[in-house]
Amino acid sequence: MKSLNQLTIKQASQLLAKKEITSVALTEACLKRIKEIDGKIKACLTVCEKEALAEAKKADERRAAGESGDLLGIPYFAKDNILTRGIKTTAASKILANYIAPYDATIIKKLKQAGAVLLGKTNLDEFAHGSSTENSAFGPTHNPWDLTRVPGGSSGGSAAAVASDMCLFALGTDTCGSIRYPAGFCGIVGLKPTYGRSSRFGLIAMTSSTDVPGPLAKTVEDAAIVLSVIAGVDENDATTVNQPHPNPLLSKERVNLKSMTIGLPKEYFTAGTDQGVTQAIEQAVATLKKLGVKFKSVSLPHTKYAIPVYYIITPSEISSNLARFDGIKYGLSAAPSLTSPARTSRERGNDLMSVYTRSRGKGFGPEAKRRIMLGTYALSAGYYDAYYLQAQKVRTQIKQEMDKVLQEVDCLLTPTAPHVAFKIGAPQSADPLKMYLEDIFMAGASLSGLPAMSIPCGFDNGLPVGMQLIGRRFDEAMLFRVGWAYEATTRWHLEKPGI
Repeated sequence: MKSLNQLTIKQASQLLAKKEITSVALTEACLKRIKEIDGKIKACLTVCEKEALAEAKKADERRAAGESGDLLGIPYFAKDNILTRGIKTTAASKILANYIAPYDATIIKKLKQAGAVLLGKTNLDEFAHGSSTENSAFGPTHNPWDLTRVPGGSSGGSAAAVASDMCLFALGTDTCGSIRYPAGFCGIVGLKPTYGRSSRFGLIAMTSSTDVPGPLAKTVEDAAIVLSVIAGVDENDATTVNQPHPNPLLSKERVNLKSMTIGLPKEYFTAGTDQGVTQAIEQAVATLKKLGVKFKSVSLPHTKYAIPVYYIITPSEISSNLARFDGIKYGLSAAPSLTSPARTSRERGNDLMSVYTRSRGKGFGPEAKRRIMLGTYALSAGYYDAYYLQAQKVRTQIKQEMDKVLQEVDCLLTPTAPHVAFKIGAPQSADPLKMYLEDIFMAGASLSGLPAMSIPCGFDNGLPVGMQLIGRRFDEAMLFRVGWAYEATTRWHLEKPGI
């Protein structure tokens, strides 16, 4: 029999409804698992054992009083760039090492209302700047399938926690693959919702025009359940849209894929993709063909510009968003004492500019500093038109191109990444440009604001391979439909790391 922490949301919810288990027992099983293995994986930055058990007890009391709900009493983790009232929120940066949020992000509020149990906060690349979770100020997270390898990023801690059964689901944020990429590397499901589907209020902003929170889960159905709770319009986030969100319950009729056409963008099937990944994707396509799906070759020629466009727009927005960390309002302050023996204010470094520069110099890591400098340069006088404005024009072309292709097909299918998880400290980790190119299959959907999901579809040398589905705007239901049908005929999502 499965340990309680190995259950899916759906399985646990059914057992809770039947009173066969309690939320307290479920939470205790997750906390036990965390104590057993997180010393090796290092997925967690904060574990709230006392608070989690108290929330679990409340959830059991709510069920005893007649309440129900798919997430009532279900333990989860939140990525540590999502504000949680009274609990540290560090964004994996020294500049926020001891910051305690005064309010909850909207998605945390919604999960609290649904009765989900917060176990703690997970590791990430500092301020979500990265694809490997090696950029954390508190050290890297390890992939549970191979502890010498990265879990992907930037939501690597959340992905590793779900893959190793420390929790039943986790929250991440996706700016350019930060949910999908680690989901692919860790062999779980990761959903980037449509931009505007779930509120960004209470997220520590990275790139405001592409950031979107979403779930990392053990199955497609679990991802749909979480989305149904966190989705919706929010008066605190003007970019949210009042659109009906897909019901997590799927009728048998909707699983039928025989009328469906999926596009295969030729630009995503490149010579640089590892053979094992290509073979896994080809096998997934063959499986879907047996289910009646028709495939069509499509072209997205502007795809080649997605990475350079993203890495002009993103540093530009980062340079603006990180300006708030000035050593004055909150977080680390490097302001020296007024009792310093230096004779003048400037000698003490006590003028305002010195406080800014010293605080940021000590608080930000190398990648955050790099992106701030790139963005400040792109936005500076004389370069704004040549870089940022031009990038936004090309972004519009990418969006229009993807929207047009998606009028011809129901969704797109691509690899999640061109290779499986690489070694911690591998050559690309030390080369920022190579790391930026890791987002090659991620950037198009993010720049276009489209929903995209990574689903496990095989293994290469014992490491998980992910398949990405990209859908029309606000049509997550189509991704769920394909994903459910695929999971029903395969067992990749049931495979577990041996840790």
